Amino acid sequence: MNHGSTLTVDPRPDRATATMATAQVDAYPTGRRAAEILDLVEEHPLFDRLRASTLAYPECWATFTGYPVINEWDLDEDGPHLFEEALRTMAMKAAVYDATGDERAAELDVAAPVDEMVHALTAQFTLLSRIQTDLGVTFIHSTDNERFQYDADGLTDMIYRAAGWGEPRRRYWIGKAETARRLSVLLGLYESIGINRGGRSHLLNF
Repeated sequence: MNHGSTLTVDPRPDRATATMATAQVDAYPTGRRAAEILDLVEEHPLFDRLRASTLAYPECWATFTGYPVINEWDLDEDGPHLFEEALRTMAMKAAVYDATGDERAAELDVAAPVDEMVHALTAQFTLLSRIQTDLGVTFIHSTDNERFQYDADGLTDMIYRAAGWGEPRRRYWIGKAETARRLSVLLGLYESIGINRGGRSHLLNF
């Protein structure tokens, strides 16, 4: 179904082109479509399993630079809320792809903590594949198309509001400047105990 502007898709993996394409997305019908997709996912018989599996994933894997930028982060308390934000994000991206057919345009800017839960969600490959086949939608997530430029009141927030979900929760939807500031604090703390390069190396000897 097409719920937005028609776009000429440029085949080059060019982030500037993706930004131009995204700028042409009509947030209002796209938001309504995102809400429809979210409702369909939540009504799917595999939804409870998808939720449980996603929330179990951080026990196996998590980064040093996603969830930890949340103030006083707690997986037990924040996990269910972040799952909801990640699911909304996947619905928004699917709605943009539905409207444009452009994978790069559909890779919306997303705050770091929400993006990390999106990774946990997309790790449930088998379940997501079954759900998207049953619903006839395409879930979009590709690291090479991510721009890591999320800020409040951009297109992502416009689609979010248009979906009827209210204001994005600022505990999780943190803008790029504040994210950079918090990461600077985190990296300094990590380095003080021998964890370097944002967790990509360390000096710990077990």
